[in-house]
Amino acid sequence: MSFTRIRKMPTVEEVLDALPLPEELQKIRLERDRELKDIFEGKDSRFIVIIGPCSADSEEPVLDYLSRLAKINEEVKDKLFIIPRIYTAKPRTTGEGYKGLMHQPDPEKQANLLEGILALRRLHIKAIRETHFTAADEMLYPANLPFVDDILAYIAVGARSVENQQHRLTSSGISVPVGMKNPTSGDLSVMFNSIKAAQASHEFVYSGYEVSTSGNPYAHAILRGYTSKHGNSLQNYHYEDLILTANMYAKGSYQNPAIIVDTNHSNSGKQYKEQPRIVSEILHSRRCNIVLKNAVKGVMIESYIEEGNQPISHNHVYGKSITDACLGWSDTEKLLYKMAEET
Repeated sequence: MSFTRIRKMPTVEEVLDALPLPEELQKIRLERDRELKDIFEGKDSRFIVIIGPCSADSEEPVLDYLSRLAKINEEVKDKLFIIPRIYTAKPRTTGEGYKGLMHQPDPEKQANLLEGILALRRLHIKAIRETHFTAADEMLYPANLPFVDDILAYIAVGARSVENQQHRLTSSGISVPVGMKNPTSGDLSVMFNSIKAAQASHEFVYSGYEVSTSGNPYAHAILRGYTSKHGNSLQNYHYEDLILTANMYAKGSYQNPAIIVDTNHSNSGKQYKEQPRIVSEILHSRRCNIVLKNAVKGVMIESYIEEGNQPISHNHVYGKSITDACLGWSDTEKLLYKMAEET
């Protein structure tokens, strides 16, 4: 029933000095930021695809996956804007299980958050250098954002965090798009309250300072399905759900209304092979209604080199998820090409 001090953590400035983002990579990041904001503002019609493993469990397979993604990107970049998932902190409903690279840079060893923060920053920087991709991550802990906010292209706020005031206020000061997931209850008004809060200006305590923010005009909705009171997965990616969300945007005062659909989690009932079918339905809904074509900006897909998932062990399969099950590379490749044809 007490705190035990394990080690003193470095300051943000010390970490950034040790692992700076080189100027040539900053230019890549700024150009990617500009392109993505153009999509949210309706100046660019490309479809956003946020795709990658459920969790970035180790550097080698993640960079391998991204290099494969980069090759496809050269063929589809006129239709799709690909943002790889490099998710380094994982929410655990009960507090048990693998909490991500930030906690355990080696999943088979004990937690080491100092090494984890350095490992995740190295991974993001290597990804930009080797693939020219800036990536997406989840803001599970707002206090850790300063360690990575100069390298991320996109930030998601999860279903269990979206009601948290600190997440909402922190999002209002972020310079890149922040997606607010609907809560596990499915109440869309909670998600819209979070979007409204993130798009407004605020004053609060952050990273040791009293700060003011100007608001994030790119805060937007992520539909990820929800859970009934009986614990059953329910979907919110169907045509009627998308129309309802678009109408809720229209009734309020929001900048750059946008919807991203998470094709896994409760929308698939964690049946990862359902993701291609769900993507096809979303693209069909966009083709049927100009409002949805403008509002639905993209999808989130969980994908890795090998399909499915596995427990943490010494006999692990390379490139296979140790958290939620993911689509395999062969199906991912087919899906990306199909999306480019149908978008």
